[in-house]
Amino acid sequence: MDRYCHDISIALYRQEHGGKPVFFVNTYSQVDGAAERVVVVARAMASLGGVEVDGLQVRFPCGRSHERACRRLFLEACKVDPTGSIEPKPLTIFDKKLAGDVTASSLGDGLYCLTGEGSDEKREKRRLAIGAGLVKLGEMVWAEGDAGQITFSCGRSHDKLVGLLIGRALNIRGVEREQQLAAARGQLLAPSAQE
Repeated sequence: MDRYCHDISIALYRQEHGGKPVFFVNTYSQVDGAAERVVVVARAMASLGGVEVDGLQVRFPCGRSHERACRRLFLEACKVDPTGSIEPKPLTIFDKKLAGDVTASSLGDGLYCLTGEGSDEKREKRRLAIGAGLVKLGEMVWAEGDAGQITFSCGRSHDKLVGLLIGRALNIRGVEREQQLAAARGQLLAPSAQE
């Protein structure tokens, strides 16, 4: 439900074009401004996550789907106020639990190194927790050799996407709860199955 355009429903559909994954931003609403709104969402996805946009189709330059990351990018693009400027997020973010900054430094070829401020033990624990969040949200994998390095399996850097995801990776439990609530929304359950 889009709060910026009459609470219309906007969806992201995965398609295949030429054997490569493409995502299509769509609404079936016919209200005034709906067609323009989905264009704004697709462009916001490009600004926030570095996807390529062709009309209402978005794709990652590497040609891979990065499906979980794309879904998160779509949700974040829908939350952005269309009247303001849409800027990509930095690769450095303040972490309250660490009481300092956490940075995802791009080492090239899709490899990122997580570093943080604070005491050695706490820093290492948070670095691993944030890395686990990025692995889950961005479908990244741990790099061999260093527990603080993660990589995209496509071997391409996605700096804008990592900048967007690192803020969510700080609170991966909250993101998981949000996803569970969204998945349950609109489903009819028998009274015995309800909590």
